Amino acid sequence: MKLAEALIARADLQKRNEQLKRRISVNLKIQEGEQPAEDPNAMLAELEGNMKELTALIQRINKTNCSVRFDETRTLADALVERDQKWDKRLILSKIAEEASIRNDRYSRTEIKIMSTVNVSAIQKQVDQLSKEFREMDTKIQGMNWSIDLL
Repeated sequence: MKLAEALIARADLQKRNEQLKRRISVNLKIQEGEQPAEDPNAMLAELEGNMKELTALIQRINKTNCSVRFDETRTLADALVERDQKWDKRLILSKIAEEASIRNDRYSRTEIKIMSTVNVSAIQKQVDQLSKEFREMDTKIQGMNWSIDLL
């Protein structure tokens, strides 16, 4: 199994577990004399099996990510953390640039003038650079995922 296939399977199991949790919740209580639409105990058993499978799969994914070299200095796990941090920083800076760009109209000279405390253009350039770095890194990671065998 390739790493990318394991990642797809992990996502499928996570979605399936979320669906099971919702279905279990809907069938936990019924009116006296009625039957639940689905057996919550059977769904709980299925959820238990899925969680065991998901745990084993995540452990194998993590083991693979920690053992595969991304480049000369980083493992794939290191690169994933770096990529995610670039994305988080990009989101923060993007929000700052957006909020600093909001204009407050003044209707007379007596109203207080609101000024931005940051250089929006410089921040937007950082956002663009981080977006580019994220895309390049993500593309390499995605390509590696389809060539790496899961441990």
